[in-house]
Amino acid sequence: MKRQYAVCGIGNALVDTEIEINDTDLESLGIEKGVMTLIDDERFTDLLKNFQDKAHKQACGGSAANTIITAQQFGAQTYYTCRVSSDETGRFYTRDLLRNGVTSNLDDTNLPEGDTGMCLVMITPDAERTMNTFLGITATLSPEDLDKTAISNSEYIYLEGYLAGSETGLEAAVEAKKTALETNTKTALSFSDPNMIQFCRAGIERMLEPHGVDVLFCNHAEAQMYTVEESPEKAAEALKSLAKVSAITLGKDGALITTLEDQIKVTSPTVTAIDTNGAGDTFAGAFLAALSQGASLEEAGTLGCKAAAQVVTKFGPRLTQELANSLK
Repeated sequence: MKRQYAVCGIGNALVDTEIEINDTDLESLGIEKGVMTLIDDERFTDLLKNFQDKAHKQACGGSAANTIITAQQFGAQTYYTCRVSSDETGRFYTRDLLRNGVTSNLDDTNLPEGDTGMCLVMITPDAERTMNTFLGITATLSPEDLDKTAISNSEYIYLEGYLAGSETGLEAAVEAKKTALETNTKTALSFSDPNMIQFCRAGIERMLEPHGVDVLFCNHAEAQMYTVEESPEKAAEALKSLAKVSAITLGKDGALITTLEDQIKVTSPTVTAIDTNGAGDTFAGAFLAALSQGASLEEAGTLGCKAAAQVVTKFGPRLTQELANSLK
């Protein structure tokens, strides 16, 4: 019997502020390039002051949210579990999920007090994205926020590795996976960022217990760091013990999809990248949407690469619905 949702995501709720910046600015502000760094609200406010004259825009974000919205754009019914506050930022976030057709645990009339999480996304001329994140109330995401009925009514749950940076968020991820195992819901996990592996590896490993996951997403740098293998092919072999299917994204070189029996290399269209923010999230969303609609792994990987290639050609972490329709 078909389940109500194709993918149920659990992750941070962050409103992204995106700016264009150069490497000199990053260095002068002491910001590590190419990774996500957690900061407090005072540091976040100070950084924003430095960028008042920079072009920027806001969008509903968070890694898993980007993936869930992408899956919805490609025809998969989705649900998202997250935590925002009753401030204007939180209400904006709640409305944006609804506008994108995503069902969630959020109730716009009964949101808690506090500060909704925010992420400063800095894009350098080489299209690399660097993120400084103030988690705010999303750091208190906990097992109490889970809708276990939604999990049991989903084909997949999707966990972002960033949850390993929050004690309660990690517990929510572990509990969600436990519920998934009990209800025959498949589990997908994204490593999310090299810093999660470097600083929160124990949490990532807890998400992988007891027998790995059904689908694992990571980029080449994350795969290298986790497995200590240089080549994507050897890293993919090492990941076989963690996932029935692993998808290692390789940027302009496409992706490597690995099962226990096979490795499938899919190519990516040639494009000019201006902003890589959201590329991996978009790949995962398109991939899971395709699988949930009966596509083969090669077809899912090909759609993921096409979607990711398009999202990097513009600023912002997500496709427009019109562009997603053209790729279906």
